[in-house]
Amino acid sequence: MSAQPDGFFATTRWTVVRAAGASADEALETLCSAYWFPIYAYVRRHGFPKEDAEDLTQAFFAKLLERRDFAGLKQENGRFRAFLLAALKHFLANERDRAGRLKRGGNITHLSLDWQSADTHFQIAGGAQVPPDVAYDREWALALLERVVLRLGEEFAADGKAKRFDRMKPFLTMGKGEIPYAKAAEDLSMDEGALRVAVHRLRKRYRELLREEIAHSLSDPAIVEEELAVLLGAFG
Repeated sequence: MSAQPDGFFATTRWTVVRAAGASADEALETLCSAYWFPIYAYVRRHGFPKEDAEDLTQAFFAKLLERRDFAGLKQENGRFRAFLLAALKHFLANERDRAGRLKRGGNITHLSLDWQSADTHFQIAGGAQVPPDVAYDREWALALLERVVLRLGEEFAADGKAKRFDRMKPFLTMGKGEIPYAKAAEDLSMDEGALRVAVHRLRKRYRELLREEIAHSLSDPAIVEEELAVLLGAFG
């Protein structure tokens, strides 16, 4: 699990998307598939029932994937998160004005999304009484963190250390003084000193992947720290 070389962020999924070419569609679909739930939840918060929200979410992404119109990206300072929300607001305004809104099962390109758990997820997330735009940023941040943890787990599994990751994963959100090193070392049949080194590396790699994932949603990787601050602030 080595760190990325200097200059890694020079090319992000957003820069690939904007440059078009053979890999652009795959890069855009990866971004949409990673961050679809904040879109779905935002639609639900604007009064659309479950089925209509599913249709509208699919239709919105289908339009984005087909038209690839990123004219609004510049005014959103190169942030895919902000661009997507602005595009969604415009899309919903048009949908409300249309007499013949897309019906369920219409002729649109579908992303493979987990609708089965989406409603349950929304019911849990929807309990917090916060403005829709704030909730959107919070859910975006949660989707980002889930993606980072998934990638980290995949790296450990590839090294044959899935059990170790499962035991150490809770330490990512614990303060250093809260980590039960002695008990975890016993559970993993490791020396406590070796476990401390392993946890340090785990947290370091987590931070690297977090910044990498954020960079992939920006057209200018130089604003990674700024975007990270905004997303962490959504939990404040």
